[in-house]
Amino acid sequence: MNNLRILIADDESLHLLSLRGLLEKLGHHVIAEAGDGKQALALAHELKPDLAILDIKMPELDGIKAAEAMMSDHPLPIILLSGFSERELAERAASAHVAAYLMKPVSESDLLPAIGLAISRFAEFQALRKQVDDLQDALETRKLVERAKGILMRRLNLTEEEAFRRMQRRSQNENKKLGEIANAIITADGML
Repeated sequence: MNNLRILIADDESLHLLSLRGLLEKLGHHVIAEAGDGKQALALAHELKPDLAILDIKMPELDGIKAAEAMMSDHPLPIILLSGFSERELAERAASAHVAAYLMKPVSESDLLPAIGLAISRFAEFQALRKQVDDLQDALETRKLVERAKGILMRRLNLTEEEAFRRMQRRSQNENKKLGEIANAIITADGML
């Protein structure tokens, strides 16, 4: 967890300086500093940091909106900092998939576990996102296969099992995924 490339953003230069010092003391590298949310977003897009630490209340674009945009552009672990303990801000931060939320002033004893938590929560989030994508792909493939089986059953007067076996053999012989074979059958049927 050492040597992370970190983007920090705060509209108060003293907070930036203090945060930079803490992060460097922990063995990390601050690759960019921003004074507002728009600048932070542009730097995150350009530099692709390992972690972003953003103040919530910043001009141009607040930290939560910047975090949301970062997560949709190039997902990364994000820690939000706030001088305010408002419930609404914490709820907005949670809905933006922010990994940690710290109150200012930030201390080394707060920052170290927050960074670890942010990295591990982000890894879990990415793993879940991949599982969802894989399940959606599997479901789409299953729908295509079912549709293609129906076409083969109707056109060639095959049983469901025979239609599936034909598709499997074709998939193996051509070294293609079953979904590709199913898609080809559906496309060919649409042309006839």
